[in-house]
Amino acid sequence: MKRKAYIVGAFEHPVRKSPDKSTAQLHAEAVAGALADAGLHRSEIDGYCCAGDTPGLGVLNMADYLGLRLRFFDSTDVGGSAYLILAARAAEAVEAGLCDVAVVAMAGRPRSEAMAQTLGSNPAQPDLPWERPYRMVIPASYAMVARRHMHEFGTTAEQLAWIKVAASEHAQHNPHAMLPKPVTVDDVLASPSVADPLRRLDCCVVSDGAAAIVIAEQGIARRTGRPLVRIIGAGQAARGTHGDELDLVSSGAVRSGAEAFARAGVTPADIRYASIYDSFTITVLVQLEDLGFCAKGEGGRFVADGALISGSGRLAVNTDGGGLCNNHPANRGGMIKILEAVRQLRGEAHPAVQLPDLSLALAHGTGGSLGGRHGSATLIMERE
Repeated sequence: MKRKAYIVGAFEHPVRKSPDKSTAQLHAEAVAGALADAGLHRSEIDGYCCAGDTPGLGVLNMADYLGLRLRFFDSTDVGGSAYLILAARAAEAVEAGLCDVAVVAMAGRPRSEAMAQTLGSNPAQPDLPWERPYRMVIPASYAMVARRHMHEFGTTAEQLAWIKVAASEHAQHNPHAMLPKPVTVDDVLASPSVADPLRRLDCCVVSDGAAAIVIAEQGIARRTGRPLVRIIGAGQAARGTHGDELDLVSSGAVRSGAEAFARAGVTPADIRYASIYDSFTITVLVQLEDLGFCAKGEGGRFVADGALISGSGRLAVNTDGGGLCNNHPANRGGMIKILEAVRQLRGEAHPAVQLPDLSLALAHGTGGSLGGRHGSATLIMERE
């Protein structure tokens, strides 16, 4: 493509519980925040992307609600990984000249609405008659992954707990984090069991919230005066159960990560900061392995002893506190992974967790469940 596209606006809504705002209102406020960050006006938006968290017919209802006249839109929905896929497609649309300014937005209110943590109840789902009788819920699905990883590789609960410890060390510097208090490995192990071997502190928060990014073509991007952050590699993968062929200890990140790295022309060794989807501690461990940061089965040793803590560890991960401590709006954390990567590349993360002279960052999202069918999406971003 002759044109280049840059992320010029990024905004994470500070709200974590919002009983007095509708989902559409949260969407609109996130869009307004991202536009303000970019120094652009709503009338300049001609591309809009959102996923299944939006009310009604998704992008059509939101475009009408916001008063947008669009040339490009997309409402791909694959859960928490959707927003990374949509960010890549929005950037491709800008580069192809299908639009000049695209917004990717999300919002949700699961905390206010007391949303159940199930794996779906739509009677049209083809898998439902075979899986629903076992009453699988999301924590149990991930617990199967954790138990299998422990069985095959000797991974321990203490090693998983280090992922939570790192998140909490970062969250103490985030004024909007739901759980800003640092915890220890012993604190994690002492928390109540949710689905063996996962405990309460192995699980992400449930939060209301909203977020948005603005992607603009090169001329507009330079006009904003914001740091130029560009997606240079993207990959996606759909992972099913395939009958009895499901490998519980691997994920779609094997394919999405390899594709993103190949397109970007870099390797995991080049990455100093990574935003890794963290619905549960085991989610992070499996994805670090599958993205190539360590060999399969080595994840437990890779994350132990503070290895993911910014400034002292081998790889800084989720310096905003992640879904484990900061925010997991609409039970879909993919957009928040993009935002913290952008902050790090801009040099706008909290000084206590900011990596100096950062030029590359990775963001990875998962939608669905690692213990069953899921989507994986990986972005590699660069600051010019």
